[in-house]
Amino acid sequence: MARLMALDYGKVRTGIAVTDEIQLIASGLTTVATKDLIPFLKNYFAQENVEKVIVGEPKQMDGSASESEKLIKAFLAKFQQNFPNLSVERQDERFTSKLAVRTMIDGGLKKKKRQDKALVDQISATLILQSYLERK
Repeated sequence: MARLMALDYGKVRTGIAVTDEIQLIASGLTTVATKDLIPFLKNYFAQENVEKVIVGEPKQMDGSASESEKLIKAFLAKFQQNFPNLSVERQDERFTSKLAVRTMIDGGLKKKKRQDKALVDQISATLILQSYLERK
């Protein structure tokens, strides 16, 4: 089997998580400056077998699309141009940032470390991927 990858796409930085090759465990991989995301993915895909990319779908409480959805749709068009053979699925990402901070608190991380937005994005990507795995 191949890995699954999740992206918590943001205007400034994108959190990335991947599964193991048998798609059981979601783990945070890294956080990348969004402007460097496509080159990072090209390099990663050249080294690792990835079957599918799951991209967080930010929604309002009423289920409507959030403001950042426009940015994500533009990214997805660019993604499909660069990686036409990779399938993409979306996963609701409501509350992932709050859950990420809660996870950090429960894990005993100090306040200074919990303020690291890159770490929050990476954990959010992991939560998106874990939610996708549970849904499947």
